[in-house]
Amino acid sequence: MPTTEGTIVDLESIRTVAAHEVNRRRLLQGLGVAAGAGVLGLATSDPVHAATAGYDLAKGYVAGSYEPPADDAPKSPAKDTALSWINDNAAAVTGLSDEIWGYAELSLREWESSMAIAKMLSRNGFRIEWGTAGLPAAFVATYQQGSGGPVLGFNGEYDALPGLSQTQGETTHQPSIYNDDPYAPTYGPGHGDAHNTLGAATAGAAIATAKALRRHRLNATLKYFGSSGEEQLVGKAYAVRDGFYQGLDVFLDWHPGPTTDASWVPLATLTSATFSFLGAAGHGGSPLGNKSGLDGALLMAHMTEYLRQNNVAPSARMHYAIVNGGGGPNVAPDLCSIWYYVREGSPDRTKILYDKVVKCAEAAASASQTHLSYRLNSSIWNTIGNKAGAEIVYANMNAIGPPTVGDQEVAFAKSLQGELGRDQVGLPQAIVPLAPPNPTFVGGPSSDVGDVSWITPRIGFFAAIWPPGVPFHNWATTACSGSAIAHAGLLAAARYLAATAIDLIVQPDLLAKVRAEHAERTKGVTWASLLPADLQPPIYQPPDDFLRKTGQKWPPPNITWPVEPIIAREKLGTVGPALPPIT
Repeated sequence: MPTTEGTIVDLESIRTVAAHEVNRRRLLQGLGVAAGAGVLGLATSDPVHAATAGYDLAKGYVAGSYEPPADDAPKSPAKDTALSWINDNAAAVTGLSDEIWGYAELSLREWESSMAIAKMLSRNGFRIEWGTAGLPAAFVATYQQGSGGPVLGFNGEYDALPGLSQTQGETTHQPSIYNDDPYAPTYGPGHGDAHNTLGAATAGAAIATAKALRRHRLNATLKYFGSSGEEQLVGKAYAVRDGFYQGLDVFLDWHPGPTTDASWVPLATLTSATFSFLGAAGHGGSPLGNKSGLDGALLMAHMTEYLRQNNVAPSARMHYAIVNGGGGPNVAPDLCSIWYYVREGSPDRTKILYDKVVKCAEAAASASQTHLSYRLNSSIWNTIGNKAGAEIVYANMNAIGPPTVGDQEVAFAKSLQGELGRDQVGLPQAIVPLAPPNPTFVGGPSSDVGDVSWITPRIGFFAAIWPPGVPFHNWATTACSGSAIAHAGLLAAARYLAATAIDLIVQPDLLAKVRAEHAERTKGVTWASLLPADLQPPIYQPPDDFLRKTGQKWPPPNITWPVEPIIAREKLGTVGPALPPIT
């Protein structure tokens, strides 16, 4: 039901809530992204920056001088058909999202979630091929109408995050899964990045587009990429390396967020690696001679903290988690692992920082007398935007309108904001005006869609799934992603995606403009996967029932199984000089 006047936050209120973040970014912009190197210097010295900030500066796409086109979104019978299908099948699309929210499966183990999406696509005429790049929960769903025509990719993700479980409908922190270990209590996983809405909305958009193609006899091929393990930046990185995204004319993407806006903002590169320290176990009460893997992990964490002052630019990020810290204080553990993400603005800059992290790991192993074993999990390029594509989405957003919410949703949002200590401004009911990215890259999140964006134009946007003030990767985001707020946002996202897809199909000049910009941006940059050709992805063995239902065999042809174990075989350390016998 519609809200009463004044209960929904307007655009000025959104800006007020974001003021702190904006001021922080301006401060960092003033500092510059590196000592002695401004944005113009990076644009000329680093070809990757030239494709993002350098390109926009050269074209004059900067705040204060850029105005989005005033043209209305194109109208067509095919678009009407697609939007009507979404309206008529809204309950099925939101039901799929809720189903995935309930599964809350972690990265690379999205067995039920992937099958739920694949079933809906299959029922609507898509052909399913499982096991993309050897990842069992990844798939490609294809719909082809006629011969020729453009090939459009749709991004699907459906993995949850650890520790973000939340009871549906609650606005205080109430994990639905609480593991009551008296020594190490934990929460279960939850959709704190709302990938349940992402996967469902994109599936709905792909199906709606297929219905329009069939009814209006339009030639095109649609590919829905069910991507496993995005939260660990794995699925697309390996799939792009192995050629699964070749042949696309454009790639349609969106992500849940606190606002509804189109953009061509670049995202950071990222390298993920796990460092394991192998020692010699012993009693904590008799420590002489023990070699603790935990000592190695803690020393590494301590050393990398010291990198931050003189080696980490404002555009960089470095964060970690000790994923295996030992089982109890009375056992000096002989195996401990610490997992790092290293982010920067370009692959070259990320490698410089990552190499310093590796040096810290080597020094920590030497100091703790442990053996270091480390594994590259994934490494991705930064995401480049496309202004022409953003303008097409933006026009459709304005034609369709923002997500529609009611008084109950506003009250739910305000309660969450209050619980987190944020201003209770409610929900935005406005589309954020299209604006150019900050000319100085000051860091931020990453997505494995980055590699895709270098080989084909990627069009992306955000749709409001949670309110301003609620952060990504928080229990309150999980609460929103299973609520009516999410239903409104994901249906709006499905409409924007389908409308944009139809425009690109029925108006070849729009697609040509998008592709021409991509070619111009990437000129002078040769994309190559940052992953070694023989590196197999992190992988989990699926249940036999999943393999049977999806027609897969274990292990996949490109996977060596079982993986070679990491075993500590270090000798015990010295306990000091030999003492003379007592006589």
